[in-house]
Amino acid sequence: MTMEATRYDDGTISYPGHPRSRNGAEPVETIDLSEYTAEIVTWTTSTATPPGVREPNHLAIVEFDVSEVVETSEGDAIGDGEDGETSVRALVQLTDGDAETGDEVEPVYTEELREPGAGIREPDSQDWDGYRFEPV
Repeated sequence: MTMEATRYDDGTISYPGHPRSRNGAEPVETIDLSEYTAEIVTWTTSTATPPGVREPNHLAIVEFDVSEVVETSEGDAIGDGEDGETSVRALVQLTDGDAETGDEVEPVYTEELREPGAGIREPDSQDWDGYRFEPV
């Protein structure tokens, strides 16, 4: 399983990826975020969760620094101050509530992010696996 962000020909990066960037640009490559660590920007704990979601549910907005893989079409690295983004943010689930803003976290594959039998969707109608993030 991958956690793919998309880089577009205007230098922007988004997670999840879309057919066009927020500026209308075409996608040029994907970046597997599951291979990177991230920094917690902010976090919260939800104690009133939907059916099938663990309670409490610890969530964070994390930022991945992908500057080492971001390159222009000519192969030159994009640095700060040039056209192009070098980071991307994602809303993620944490493994536990022992988190602080600024902590470094890494993705850990999980077979079931929620209980497939709970809720109104047919369990076979979607994937239930993904990533939770734990402190490095």
